[in-house]
Amino acid sequence: MSITSAVKRGIAATGVAACMAVAASSANAAVVRVAEADFLAGSGLITFSEFAVGTVNPTYAPATYGGGAGSPTVTFDGFFQGQSLSATPAVDCPGAAASACVVGNPTGPLALDAASPDTFITNDGANPTSPVLSGTPTFNGPIAILFDIDLAGVGFDGGFFNAANSTGITAFARDGSLLGTVTNTGTGIEFLGLVTDDGAERIAGVFLDLVGSEPAGFAIDNLRFGRAGQIRVVPEPATMALMGMGFAGLALSRRRRKAS
Repeated sequence: MSITSAVKRGIAATGVAACMAVAASSANAAVVRVAEADFLAGSGLITFSEFAVGTVNPTYAPATYGGGAGSPTVTFDGFFQGQSLSATPAVDCPGAAASACVVGNPTGPLALDAASPDTFITNDGANPTSPVLSGTPTFNGPIAILFDIDLAGVGFDGGFFNAANSTGITAFARDGSLLGTVTNTGTGIEFLGLVTDDGAERIAGVFLDLVGSEPAGFAIDNLRFGRAGQIRVVPEPATMALMGMGFAGLALSRRRRKAS
């Protein structure tokens, strides 16, 4: 085999390998981050102003938030069955409030734990679109959200964050399996949104999850959610870069074949 032929085959293999890496990455990364603007017409919106301040564990039927045909009923509580408050919060959630440190994996089918700390609607002077939904105790308790049908994406305004990379929105499938987590990148009020990597409807519930120290607590507002086609799926930068490398390698290989 000539050196030229070896180079050509090496370039082609590199391109194919890069594309295969992209495919594998997409298959393993069940969710990708999305912005609030990626939730399109027809997607659901709950602002927590639909019920009175003080409402505990509100239930939102489609008619309550203006959802159309095929929209989900949305319910809330502290965490899912199979989870619990940590017995060693200093180990599991260093620097965070013990009352918001939840451990364990949900069991299937995904269901809210009625014995978990309640969620409730409250005012929040740090959030410009108050009222918000808080866990118990106020701004220092966990929040779980359950949908009665599977969705493609979910997001909400989280905060007020006083530390970056402290809190995440974690998505679970109907069988309780983990789909993925998106964390806050800064402080203040930040939109935390995720969608399945292929836009398929696999999200049965999400959980506001401490992943680091958050000294000032948190709440959620402006909950967004949608079915397939109601959310724009945007590839993550790393995935796009790998795709670009793979396609560039294949294109270069083709050009050299034609030249020879």
